[in-house]
Formats: sequence, C-alpha cells, structure tokens
Amino acid sequence: MSTIFSKIIAGEIPSYKVYEDDYVCAFLDINPIQKGHTLVVPKVEVDQFFALDEKMFDHMMHRVRYLSQVMKAKLNCERVCVFVEGFGIPHAHVHLVPANKPEDFDKSLVYHATEEELKEVQQLLQS
Repeated sequence: MSTIFSKIIAGEIPSYKVYEDDYVCAFLDINPIQKGHTLVVPKVEVDQFFALDEKMFDHMMHRVRYLSQVMKAKLNCERVCVFVEGFGIPHAHVHLVPANKPEDFDKSLVYHATEEELKEVQQLLQS
C-alpha cells in the first residue's frame, strides 16, 4: 500500500518540492511549525527511519545537512532544527524546521500554510 509520501514522490498528489534526486525527495510541509518547514523523504518506502539500509541512511542524512544549509542561508534563520518521529505516516522522514529561538520549535505552533506562502518558499529554496 502506497503512503501519502509515495504518492507525493510519484506526482499523484500535488506538493511543493524543493529538492529531488534518485534517492530522496524534499518538500514543504503544508502544516508547518514555521514557514519553510521541510520534509526529507526516501523514495523507497520504509516504515521506520532506523530500518533504512546504511547507504540510504547516509545519503539521506547528507541531503538533510545540505538542505539545512540552503534553508539557513535562504530563509535567514539562526539555525535549522531537525526531528524524526516514529509514528504518523509509515514512511521514514526527517523534519527540518527553521528557527531563531527555542520557542520557534514548538509543535503547538502548527498552522495551515497558504498556497502563496508555500509557492514563495518553494521558489526561494530552489533558487
């Protein structure tokens, strides 16, 4: 059974992709904690993050590092916070959240991003 992330990767569900290669896809979270909240997802459907094979895990974490550097520069934030959850969607993924202070990384701040905001951030991170 395909997860929502597999459907996004396949283009079956619209998304705001900011990065893609042969192994991973990164797209904006439509219910972000902060503007620019990005999900990095392996193209292979693996339920648990630590069940990824070593090659995929290493590649994914290199892309997480690269994307965090892009986000920090383009979104003018002090840091990019990272978290991995084990529940929700049964497809391994890493969250990248731009932040300037600890309070910016509070999950209670989740909101529904507008299409305009998502398009603006997508263009900024792709440029």
